[in-house]
Amino acid sequence: MRWWDIDPVLELEKDLFPEDAWSRGMFWSELAHSRGAEATRRYVVAVEGGRLVGYAGLAASGDLGDVQTIAVARDQWGTGLGARLLTELLRAATAFECAEVMLECRVDNVRAQKLYERFGFEPIGFRRGYYQPGNIDALVMRLHTASDSGSAAGSTSVQGNEING
Repeated sequence: MRWWDIDPVLELEKDLFPEDAWSRGMFWSELAHSRGAEATRRYVVAVEGGRLVGYAGLAASGDLGDVQTIAVARDQWGTGLGARLLTELLRAATAFECAEVMLECRVDNVRAQKLYERFGFEPIGFRRGYYQPGNIDALVMRLHTASDSGSAAGSTSVQGNEING
């Protein structure tokens, strides 16, 4: 993701997450930490036919990665794009040498939970009232990426949509 992607990312963000959409400033802040030798973030976008159809971001701190966001345009649901975006984030987690990756997911977003479970994420707890407004709980999930559990980022290839980071 680059600065020129922020406007189309915001459009998709507002469509998918109208109550708790990220602001322009939040994306700028994340991108500020995604370049250079001291980078701690990895953000990617998926483009199809010149249209931004998805984006995702990961933050790394020490040996812990945290999936900050994954979003896929509604007309792309069920195409495997979410899995390809998550694969890119897990590749970044490997590059950042993260031993585990965490994420929060709305408790009512079963579709996303199933995606994360396919990649080996396991539920470990809840954050009550995490998503505001609306006071929706978050399911906290974790993936161990150390060699003893195998990395989920290993073999999935990115095809069909252009993924840019």
